[in-house]
Amino acid sequence: MTQSSTRALATLGGGCFWCLEPIFRALEGVEDVTCGYAGGHVPNPTYELVCGKRTGHAEVVQIAFDPAVIDYADLLRVFFSVHDPTTKDAQGADVGPQYRSIILTHDEEQARTARAVMAEVEASRLWPAPLTTEVVPLTTFWPAEPEHQRYFERNPWAGYCRVVIAPKVAKFRKAFAARLKAA
Repeated sequence: MTQSSTRALATLGGGCFWCLEPIFRALEGVEDVTCGYAGGHVPNPTYELVCGKRTGHAEVVQIAFDPAVIDYADLLRVFFSVHDPTTKDAQGADVGPQYRSIILTHDEEQARTARAVMAEVEASRLWPAPLTTEVVPLTTFWPAEPEHQRYFERNPWAGYCRVVIAPKVAKFRKAFAARLKAA
């Protein structure tokens, strides 16, 4: 996928990609969401390698969106509201560098926007501690294996989905009801 006037990309990591994917997929203006890995140094990483904590990669989602419907800054505002960007290398019980808060920018404009939204989030005191979110240029995005795509949609009754993902999705849907795709 490449950036164009009608489609842009955002690549974000905020813990488990299974949690982020259904949230962004539900937003009006989002055309596609792909779970994957980025930010590391090992080519063609697998889930097992990334979980081994030595690839440098984070679990991320790559979001294809229409900037005429939802802009990059609004995607970041959602991002900062649905994960804890103040805990280094952890989201709840998920611990390790693969779960870090990270924004992988596609160009300098995205980097400027990311820093501006981070300053806005810090000033709003949305979180009680300083943000630990990394902002780095995207070098390569590696799509995750097929079994990780649409995981929550395909496994709603799995324990992790019921206990961790479903409450996050419900909280998001309530907070951003006006921004959701029509059913």
